[in-house]
Amino acid sequence: MQYVYLIKSLKQDFVYVGCTSDLKKRIAEHNDMHVLSTRHYAPFKLCYYEAYAALEDAFKREHNLKHSGGAIGHLKNRLKNSLQ
Repeated sequence: MQYVYLIKSLKQDFVYVGCTSDLKKRIAEHNDMHVLSTRHYAPFKLCYYEAYAALEDAFKREHNLKHSGGAIGHLKNRLKNSLQ
């Protein structure tokens, strides 16, 4: 299983979208500051994830969320209360 996830910094107004096959391990890596792109924003809470059977589908969704302002905006709107 592949997971596309959205985490929110508990320290600053920052959200991050990523993709992984081991969701618990990856969230721990973000919170332990082992991910260079997010280390300055730790700690994080997991706000949302989607599961995919195919790696290609997960990568396509992650790319869509990261590079399409409308897609991430729509998701943030759906998760308004979760992102507070």
